[in-house]
Amino acid sequence: MSTRNLQDARSSNDDGVRNIKERVVTAQDARALAEDSRIAEDRRPSFAKGIYMGSYNLDLIRPQAADPEAAIRERDFLDRLAAFCATLDGQLIERTGVIPDEYLRGLTELGVFGMKIPRQYSGLGLSLLAYGRGLMLLGSVHPSLGALVSAHLSIGVPEPVKVFGTEEQKEEYLPRCATGAISAFLLTEPDVGSDPARMRATAVPSEDGSEYVLDGVKLWTTNGVIAELVVIMAAVPAHGTEKGGISAFVVEMDTPGITVENRNNFMGLRGIENGVTRLRGVRVPAANRLGREGQGLKIALTTLNTGRLSIPALCASSAKWSVKIARGWTGTREQWGQPIGRHEAVAKKVAFIAATAFAVESVFELSASMADAGTKDIRIEAALAKLWASEMAYRVADELVQIRGGRGFETAASLAARGERAVAAEQQLRDLRINRVFEGSTEIMHLLIARDAVDAHLKAAGDLAVADSPLGNKARAAVKASGFYGRWLPTLAAGRGSVPTAYAEFGPLSGHLRYADRASRRLARSTFYGMARWQAGLEHHQVFLGRIVDIGAELFAMSAVCMRAETMRGKNPAEGTEAYELAGAFCAQSRARIDALFDDLWRNSDAEDRRLAKGVLSGRYTWLEEGVLDQSEGTGPWIAEGANGPEARGNLHRRYR
Repeated sequence: MSTRNLQDARSSNDDGVRNIKERVVTAQDARALAEDSRIAEDRRPSFAKGIYMGSYNLDLIRPQAADPEAAIRERDFLDRLAAFCATLDGQLIERTGVIPDEYLRGLTELGVFGMKIPRQYSGLGLSLLAYGRGLMLLGSVHPSLGALVSAHLSIGVPEPVKVFGTEEQKEEYLPRCATGAISAFLLTEPDVGSDPARMRATAVPSEDGSEYVLDGVKLWTTNGVIAELVVIMAAVPAHGTEKGGISAFVVEMDTPGITVENRNNFMGLRGIENGVTRLRGVRVPAANRLGREGQGLKIALTTLNTGRLSIPALCASSAKWSVKIARGWTGTREQWGQPIGRHEAVAKKVAFIAATAFAVESVFELSASMADAGTKDIRIEAALAKLWASEMAYRVADELVQIRGGRGFETAASLAARGERAVAAEQQLRDLRINRVFEGSTEIMHLLIARDAVDAHLKAAGDLAVADSPLGNKARAAVKASGFYGRWLPTLAAGRGSVPTAYAEFGPLSGHLRYADRASRRLARSTFYGMARWQAGLEHHQVFLGRIVDIGAELFAMSAVCMRAETMRGKNPAEGTEAYELAGAFCAQSRARIDALFDDLWRNSDAEDRRLAKGVLSGRYTWLEEGVLDQSEGTGPWIAEGANGPEARGNLHRRYR
């Protein structure tokens, strides 16, 4: 295509691009885009969705038989990966802030970058469960290794191409990714996070439709500094009869016009190759578009359904390490004549760490196994696993630092320098913190899960749940809703959990499962009360919805640990007995958290907090800020200008091979 034709094509779409970059995005716009991008209704059963609707069906999570040949192949790979990881120095990565190129080459030779890619495309074709166990090994060396591989395989080029790509795209890109072409996913922008309706990066189609021209700035591009291939999300302006919309493109990082302007540094994950990527007139063949125009967000959300499972795998890795360190330290360190682990105040923390580690691993294994089976709708399960595991693993890390005392605050290098064991407890706390933000912050995950959890209520309520719906429509919706609730509410009055002999096959855990059954119905009733009380205003009670989601998450975790303990007992009675002890302690701890969350649903300071926050934002309490200095003043704006900023700086992109 000639330069003149390209200029003409861009000129013909100037108005559309200007509209994308300059239009004011309203709450209605953002909500409409989010709804349009939701995955179409999945008719497969969902255990977690049932929890929120008061239908506690444990049969949906019973383990299924694994392929014995695949299991042998996966075990062999994990053994080889463990042997290789034992030769790596995580503290070298921590000191230098870079993963050595020879480490990356070694991972490539092992096939690590193709763990999830089907064997027909040169990958290893591992199950999600085996892939997660591989991430656990990598993360135990240094979390940046886990972040590198998960960003490549879970949300980078391989997954969306595998699910949405044409056969030609699969044959072109998957073998490259499997054999070491590291990839990344470029969605976030300086002013765009979980609200993609504000996206300003554009992809202007050429007049003959043969290519797109991409412009914009992408922030926090994990792997972007060393990636060979990336998936870029950009808004296509309306053209001709096409509506355009946010679309996904596979792009070569050496394409002219792509500049990695900054390698970002963080409080943790010090080896992560994360940058700011500027796109200026980047020409991408139309054949590189994934799916249809406007399908980009649906591709992203579908990718994240299973992609999020990498985080609970990495969380399980850190929690398991914490158990080992807590056991060794509290059994050695003495206070007042005995090991500190025998003092109840510390013993309670040790019990929390051990029980939670067992639970985080159980939640990961259950979610991954369900995803591998493919017979259930696991959208809520995967989201809950990410949300719950990231929160609980961080608590575990915090408790480990507390148990270690001053040594918990001291770096591993400093400990080693004075002759003590180099326990990187403070590093773990720093590294884990990002998991509560990665791939959907805790607050956003609460809202996403709540939306799916109350879907049946929204469908039943119809216009009752729409703030600006006419009164006539609301009246008709009320009649329809009364029919649904008239049938549904009576089912919540009693259930299997009210029968003293229910779940007897789980022995001493049966009482916990009866509690979970009853709590599921109580949770469904509480959701209905909230819906009836606030109707269309329920979406503004985000803290209430967050507690609803958290109760379901705890019930999901309780179910996972009980099922895992029973499965382990069937395979190895001695080990199963110990698993039952861990599961029993976890369930007791979880029940205490659930009871507190139920109480907080209706007895809380939410109204006062909303009023106070409004006052803070209006500048009512600025006197409270006096008497200190703000070293950040004058260093730059809250949000960088991005695409409207200065010309591109030097390119920091590098190749490791």
